[in-house]
Formats: sequence, structure tokens, C-alpha cells
Amino acid sequence: MARFRYVAKNMEGKTSRGTAEASNEKQLAQNLRESGLYLVTAKDLNEAGKAHRLSAKELSEFCRELSNLMASGVTLVRALDIVAGEEGQPAYAKEIYEAVMAEVKKGVSLSEAMEERNCFPDLMLGMIRSGEGNGNIDVVMGRLAHHYDREYRLSQQVRSAMTYPAILVVLMIAVVAIIVSFVMPEFEELFEEMETLPLITEILLAVSGFLTRWWYMVILFVFVVFVVLRACLRIRAVRRAVDYCKLHMPVAGKLNKIIYTARFSRTLSSLYSSGMPIASAIRTAGDTIGNAYVEEQFDEVTVRVRSGVPLSSALKEVDGLMKKLSSTILIGEESGRLDYMLGAIADTMEEEANQATKRLVTLLEPLMIIIMALMIGFVVAAVMLPIYQSYGAIEGM
Repeated sequence: MARFRYVAKNMEGKTSRGTAEASNEKQLAQNLRESGLYLVTAKDLNEAGKAHRLSAKELSEFCRELSNLMASGVTLVRALDIVAGEEGQPAYAKEIYEAVMAEVKKGVSLSEAMEERNCFPDLMLGMIRSGEGNGNIDVVMGRLAHHYDREYRLSQQVRSAMTYPAILVVLMIAVVAIIVSFVMPEFEELFEEMETLPLITEILLAVSGFLTRWWYMVILFVFVVFVVLRACLRIRAVRRAVDYCKLHMPVAGKLNKIIYTARFSRTLSSLYSSGMPIASAIRTAGDTIGNAYVEEQFDEVTVRVRSGVPLSSALKEVDGLMKKLSSTILIGEESGRLDYMLGAIADTMEEEANQATKRLVTLLEPLMIIIMALMIGFVVAAVMLPIYQSYGAIEGM
């Protein structure tokens, strides 16, 4: 099943943009016709995915530079030229910016030029498209810079917090591998002279012998498992099941919900503030969550909002977002300050995500140390127990 980014029109000539899955372009056109839309252009995102995607940090820097330059009165082409010519720019980023600038020089709009490169997220394209219509691209670029800066900081907080547990896991595997592969063979001759060995020693010797003789098979097996798992995750049903488990696993499930809520509310706030219609903003924001199980629920949310249901009520039914989001949006709807309340809940959720991550790491650190101690204790006991037994037998004689 391929994923397409499409542009379509309805009978009144109103343009609609979005992404959808279909076996081919013909099937996509048929699916759109059933919804009252007629396909204009379509692009296969599976093929486009080979293009280098810019990171959140690079997107933030790009948007901030353009915002500052254009707010100072610099033309768009000149601003793009300055950004592309900055020192320390990665080669792929420089190539992308120069290609966008070349298209803009031909008279193509900035959003269309960026869309052709397949390196920019739908959120950015949608907001820039709205900014082009309202004539405030510099303001939109400033909002995008803030949005991607917050997204980058949140991802860095999570990554930094998980660094120490990851180091502990690597050390644990390395210590056990060294003991089993290099230390145990030194005791093998001694153990062979003994009539009987404890069960844990026999297990450790068997593992040591297997790893010593067939280490390359172990590496090959791990590689094959890794490739198979990656291939399985490309299957939508498998990906959906895995993403469902991410939400309902102990401890980490709540952390994931907080992160998804922060990401959705931040994105929706940016899109709504830029002037995008609320239904389109919901659909685009839903696609940026990063969880297939949650994202597929936004089809129903969009339909309900378009039928007149308040956003706060529609979001109550989404499994994967914190209930605090819908109550906060309700306040924004009643006060007429929905964009402000969305930004406020995003700030709150990002801070909660930071605190929840710290709590998770605080729980994981002693747990990893205990597991490491048990594994090393098992190895030491397997080595020392038969030696003590042999000493006891000698004393008995």
C-alpha cells in the first residue's frame, strides 16, 4: 500500500490537500471521487521518502533565519540565498535551499517549491501556504521556528534522559560477553576434572561454548531479527498493534500519551494561529503525532468537527491523548481564545513530559543496576560454587 500526497478539487472548485493510502494513483482517484473530490496531482511519498529529511533543529534554524530576514525587508529570494550561503551548512541542506531558491526565482510559490523537494513536513507546507494567502510569511516563519525549536528540545530531553540507562545496558551486555567468552574458557579444564558440576555452572559452560564456537551465527541471527522486525513494522497492522502497546504499557504508556498530547496541541496551535481552517488543521496536526493507532482516529474527529461537533467533545473519544486536553480546549472555545489555550496546554504537557521522563529514568537506573548485579552474581556463583565444592570434598577426605 503506497502513501500519496495529493491535491484535489470539489465540484465548487475548492482546493483540498492531504495525504492518503492507496494501492496506486488510479485507486486514489477513485477513493477521492467517493468523497466528492477530483484528483489534480498526486505524489508517491514512498518514493519521495528517499529524499533527505531535515531535522527539527535544521527546520527551526531555517525558519528563524527566513523570519528575521523577511521581517527586516529582505526579499524572499535574497533571504533564501543568504540562508543557503551560510558557513557550516551541511551539503544536503545547502543543496535543498538552493533548489528551493531556484524554483522561487521562476515564479513558483515558496510552499510549492518546498513541496517539490519532499524534505519538508506537511505542517510547515500547510502553514506557509496559509501565510502566502494572508501575506504574513515572516510571522508564520517565526511561529514555525518556535514550534520546531520546542519539538527539538522535547526530543533532546527524552534522548538525554535515556542515555544513562542505555549505557548501563551496553555495559551489562559487554561485561557478560567478556566473562562468558574469555573468562569461562580458562576454567573449563578445571571443571572437566570434576565429577559433577552444579546446574548453573553447566548452563554457563554450555552458553560459553556456544558463543565461542558460533559467535558469527549469533551476530547473523541478531542482524536477521533486526531486518525482519523493521520489515514487519512497515506493515500497517503490525505498526498499529505496536503503537497501541506503546500507549497501554505500564509507566511508559502515560509518558507517551503526554508527549503525543504536547506534540498535537503545539502543532494545532501553530496551524490555527496561522489562519488554517480548524478541520484542516486537525487533520494535519493528527498526522504529526507519530503513532499510527492515534493518527487513524483523527479521520473520525475531522468528520465530527465538520458536522458541527465542538473540538473539545470530538477529542474526548481519542484514545492516546490526555483528557486534560479536551477540558482545556473547552475553556478556549468558551472564552474565544482557542489558540492561546492550545499553546498553554502544549507548554504544560511538555513540562509534564520532562518530569515524567525524569521519573522514568529514576525508576530505570536502580532496576538496571539490580539486573546487572544479578547477572554478574549468577556468573560468579557459577564459577565459584564448584570450586568451593571441590575444596569441601578435599577437606572431607
